[in-house]
Order: sequence, then C-alpha cells, then structure tokens
Amino acid sequence: MYFGTTVDEQRAFAVLDRFVEAGGTFIDTANTYSFWVPGGTGVESEELLGRWLASRGVRDDVVLATKVGALPDPPGAAWPEHAEGLSHEVVRAQATASMRRLGTDHLDVYYAHIEDRRTSLHDTVTTFASLVTDGLVRVVGCSNHAAWRVAAAREIAKASGLPGFTCVQQRHTYLRPQPGAEFGANPHISDEMLDYARTEPDLTVLGYSVLLSGAYTRSDRPLPEQYDHEDSRRRLAVLADVAAELGATPNQVVLAWLLGGDPPVLPVLGVSSVAQLDECLDALTLALDDEQRRRLNTAPTPL
Repeated sequence: MYFGTTVDEQRAFAVLDRFVEAGGTFIDTANTYSFWVPGGTGVESEELLGRWLASRGVRDDVVLATKVGALPDPPGAAWPEHAEGLSHEVVRAQATASMRRLGTDHLDVYYAHIEDRRTSLHDTVTTFASLVTDGLVRVVGCSNHAAWRVAAAREIAKASGLPGFTCVQQRHTYLRPQPGAEFGANPHISDEMLDYARTEPDLTVLGYSVLLSGAYTRSDRPLPEQYDHEDSRRRLAVLADVAAELGATPNQVVLAWLLGGDPPVLPVLGVSSVAQLDECLDALTLALDDEQRRRLNTAPTPL
C-alpha cells in the first residue's frame, strides 16, 4: 500500500525481492495507493511495482492484483462521497491505466475496490465480466462489499453465464470490533460474509489490515479505537499464551489462525521491511492444534 510513498523504492524493492526469493507469487495493489499521504496521488504503488517487475523480469512468475473504484474524483475531493465509482467508463479506463503503470498487458485479479450504489449491480457485473472475456483480466473480485451484494453479484453473473466475482477482500483480523464500530467505506468482515463463503467453494476470502499496523506486538502502536474494548483484552491474553506455547510471535499466531480457519482466509501482508516480511513468512510453518484454535476462538467471555 505504501510502496512509493512512505516506503521508498530501495526498501520496497528489497521486500519484493525477498518475497519472490521465498516463493511468494501474489502481489496486491490498487490505483489509489496512497492518495491520502501528503503529496500522494494514488499512482505511486502501481508505478513502483511496474518498475520492479520490469527490472526483475518476473511478470510471468507472479499473480498481479489491483483495484478500481475508490480513487477520489476529482483529485482532492471529499472521500468516499466522491470516489470514482464502478461505471463502465471508469472501470475500463482505469484498467487500461493500471496496466500501463504496471507494464503488463493483463491483470490476474481485478477488484471492485469499494461499493458504488450509484451504478447498478448488473452493470458492474457485466463490465467486469467484459474485461475477462476480452482477455484483459483473468479473475475478478470485490473488496469492502456487504455479503448480500457479493451474493447478488454472483447470482447475476451465474444467471447470465458471465464470469463473476470469485474472490472477496475484506478487513479482517483476530480481534473483533466493538459493536457498532464504524469503519466507513472499509468495513470489518461480517459473520454473514464468512458464513456465505463457507457455502461457496469457488469464493476465496482475503483479509487486509490483519496485523492492525503492528498493534499486536508494538507498544508504540495502540489498538485502533474500533478494537479497543474489553473483548480485545481477553483475546489478546489468550493470543499471548498460545504464542508463548509455540515460541512464536502474536503476529505469526494471527496469520496461522486466519490461514487455518473456516473458511480459510488468505492474509494480504502490508510490510515495510524485510524483517517484518520474514516474521510473517515464518507463520507458514506454524501449526495450531485443535485445542489452541478452540481457545483462540472461544476466548473467555464475561459472566
């Protein structure tokens, strides 16, 4: 997310090099990263990735994902009220612009980044499907959408014989937000979405902000206010116990918990150093037994 803005090119290239060296193949960006950083416009991450892909010659070795729909229009306008949306014109034009910045003739995954209820869901589905049938996109998905919208979009595609959304990327982590917590256009994943995904074997769930910007392990990173409540303190205590038993970090346990969950959730890692990446990669060899997973899932609740 911050490659090309708060993470400079040298550090970003080092992280990316280490990722592919370790066997990593899936790289996720957006046409908005990171417009909110002072001086940022949203093109920085895609442009940096384009330079890295060209310099390393690894385009054919990676799964490349980007997103459309959340860029402020015009630049600097209030967000998300003035997000670009998911009209046919915007989606097609931005797909072309993203491919140009990334230096590729196709996108492996293309996401509808946030909801656009100004555009009919039918039109959004047919537009994204057209990118697949035209050979510009391999797989389409959505992010920050309500479960019923995802289900409805997939039904529209199925009924029309069109390629539909086969992945959904939502905010997700081990801690649960307090009831009524507000995340704006970037909601925490709902129980309804997870329940829906359990019944849809062709739907992959991905999670972002899974490590809460370092709040699980860094004293200088307080919990986001949406997670700062008593339930979190109970879950953090269990998380610390399980991490100690396994000789792992809380971050690694959170990642293992997501990967082995029902449904499994593929974490989208946001790291700014090789050391952070290596910590995350070590979670791939971490196995939670049934008892540890039960304790994490059923952290003590108040009487």
